[in-house]
Amino acid sequence: MRGVAARYPAFDAGSGRVLDLEAKINQCRTDRQGAPALPMENRDLLSLTTYVGRQARGQSIVSDDLRLTPAIEKGRQLFNARQGQLNLSCAICHDDNWGRKLGAVTVPQAHPTAYPIYRLEWQSVGSLQRRLRNCMVGMRAEPYVMGSDEFIALETFLMSRAKGLTVETPGVRP
Repeated sequence: MRGVAARYPAFDAGSGRVLDLEAKINQCRTDRQGAPALPMENRDLLSLTTYVGRQARGQSIVSDDLRLTPAIEKGRQLFNARQGQLNLSCAICHDDNWGRKLGAVTVPQAHPTAYPIYRLEWQSVGSLQRRLRNCMVGMRAEPYVMGSDEFIALETFLMSRAKGLTVETPGVRP
């Protein structure tokens, strides 16, 4: 399992879709183990994802599969699209205002290098999709469905931005 998480989201030739690590774990459970898929944010799924992610700790993030290009472009569009009642985009905070404070918290550059992550505000481990959902709720936008193509595209775009950075899973943040 060493280094696997540094390559996700990845294109899955069997399904013809881009899968994030959680979806790949669930695919392995259903196809190879005959076990049911675990719901998003399920403790067992987060534990497995964190374990696999930990095996890539310190390795560089890889995002060079050309089959990811459509998902990266869709994710880029979503990242830059204004949405919600506050008419904000992800880029307004994470590109234009990174390093500044939002409340008492420094705004990061949206590099998802530490997910799944233990967030003090959650008092538990959570996925990148959970964090993205929280941002959307904060912008007063309608969040995408967990596991949706939109969230997968955003994850794929963010990982492409983090290409070459090292995996820090599991991280701890406020």
